Amino acid sequence: MPSLHAIAAMAVTIWMFVAFARGRMSIEIVSLLTIAVIAVGLYFFPLEGSKTFDGLELAFGGFGHPALITICALMVMGRGLVVTGALEPAARFLGRMFQINLQLGLLISLLIAFVFSMFINNTPVLVLMIPIFAALAHRGAMASSKTLMPLNAASLLGGLSTTIGTSTNILVVSIAVDLGMRQMGVFDFTPIVLMASLVALPYIWLVMPRMLKDNRVASEHENRRFHTRLRIGGDSELIGQEFAAIMHKLPGDIKFHDQSKGPVQPQQRLHISGTHEGLEDAVRVLKGELAPSWVLDRIRRESSAKGQDIVAVEMTVTADSRLINRTLPTSGIADLYGVAVLGIHRPDRLMGEKDQYSEGGDLRIKEGDVLLVMGLPAELEKFSRSDSLLMLEGARELPRKSKALLSAVIMGVAVFTASIGVFPIAISALAGAILMFVTGCVKFDRVGRALSGQVIVLIAASIALGRIILESGAAGWLGTVLSAGLQFLPPAGVIAAIMLFVTVLTNFASNATAATVGTPIAFAIAAQLGMPAEPLVLAVLFGCNLCYATPIAYQTNMLIMSEGSYNFADYVRTGVPLVLIMVTTLSFLLAVTYGM
Repeated sequence: MPSLHAIAAMAVTIWMFVAFARGRMSIEIVSLLTIAVIAVGLYFFPLEGSKTFDGLELAFGGFGHPALITICALMVMGRGLVVTGALEPAARFLGRMFQINLQLGLLISLLIAFVFSMFINNTPVLVLMIPIFAALAHRGAMASSKTLMPLNAASLLGGLSTTIGTSTNILVVSIAVDLGMRQMGVFDFTPIVLMASLVALPYIWLVMPRMLKDNRVASEHENRRFHTRLRIGGDSELIGQEFAAIMHKLPGDIKFHDQSKGPVQPQQRLHISGTHEGLEDAVRVLKGELAPSWVLDRIRRESSAKGQDIVAVEMTVTADSRLINRTLPTSGIADLYGVAVLGIHRPDRLMGEKDQYSEGGDLRIKEGDVLLVMGLPAELEKFSRSDSLLMLEGARELPRKSKALLSAVIMGVAVFTASIGVFPIAISALAGAILMFVTGCVKFDRVGRALSGQVIVLIAASIALGRIILESGAAGWLGTVLSAGLQFLPPAGVIAAIMLFVTVLTNFASNATAATVGTPIAFAIAAQLGMPAEPLVLAVLFGCNLCYATPIAYQTNMLIMSEGSYNFADYVRTGVPLVLIMVTTLSFLLAVTYGM
């Protein structure tokens, strides 16, 4: 019979699972209640051989655990890549793939994640790709809620393929060697996993995205089109070309309103319209400017001198504004406030009215127009207050592109040193996060945007739960019960049962706990049933990596939770079928490979 502590640990685990699955309480509340129950229970009823306050250390130790520190540091570094625009080239490449075909773009992304995770810890691989897919979703590709979970599953499959793919693989192999098994090579079981992946990949690629909701929050101003004058610079690709020759280079939502005959000339001002993102792409491709270069240069100099981020914000013109009936050149906005108006959006309700233009062809501002304005926060506030403008929600900081290369180098060095084993991932990630702060890639007052409180308390609760399952003897008792019933099963059934047992431990405790408990049990079962130990050890190794069914199973599951706006049911709904596919396929392949 299990001990009372083991029974209590299993009861708390079941309650936590049911509470997550029902969704009536938030993840934060369930996680904090789990920690509280463990702390109070072990304070009054400590584990055998432990002291009163040891239970408090076990319950609250997750908040200082290296896994939590690692995830927080990786989130900070991921934020650094986003705010500096370091990932824009990669996002544009994958964006082109998604424009050709959404399914093709997703397939290429899954294969990239799979291959990289074979040789590099999949945590930094996901950290690099999460911001890219968030940016792609913002650009109109597939929602991140439909791509991040398949991407995570593909990276976990890749990590399963080699002995160096995850730290858990290394742990299982090390324990097995200590127990007398031969040292396995890096690619010893790669063919087995590759064959199983051929079965699982169609599910991950084609089925899983359809099982996930589009969790994008529709933005009221998302599709606003801004009219502006694109000033052609001296090094623009437009110069000397006809409009027809350059239209294919522009984003699809960019429209020219005054296509003059003949080639484009330097310093020519072209009337174009498009979304904010489309205008930014047009400026990048055509090497032009949306506002006078002198005011843009001044804003950038002041941003660098004051250490402040440049912000782009939308402002509505009210009835009291002095700007009504003026044009941008005659408004004096740049001289008076040091901000740049990048474009004007005319709402649909005003479209029936006849637009008025100056002799120079500039649109006259009307009440209700929305201005897209760039500048420093203080100057934007002054402009809004002085000229009776209503500042709308949704202001966003423009990427600090001067630090893009630096942030990419910091992330690259952190990933590289962790992947080749120079430093543990916790140390390299923490050092990288510190460098992001010191170099100004991420600012201290913005760090709250990088971290998710939900993920933090969930990780802390899962660590505490994993420890109590192991130290109470619950995991050992479950293994004993398992071994008692396996003698009646065929070899493939024995392998599947071990793999399922370890998978359950992985998804509700931790993969390290599953590896520590499962590997000795596999050796014991092999001895009792007269079976070779190696396929059973591989069943443990595979089971430790089948952590798709709960968010607490692995740190990358938690990393994607906030960005994809997932709930517990999303992991269960998409993860359980994948676990069953992999257990069935891998069990059969192991039995065939080892002639059982």
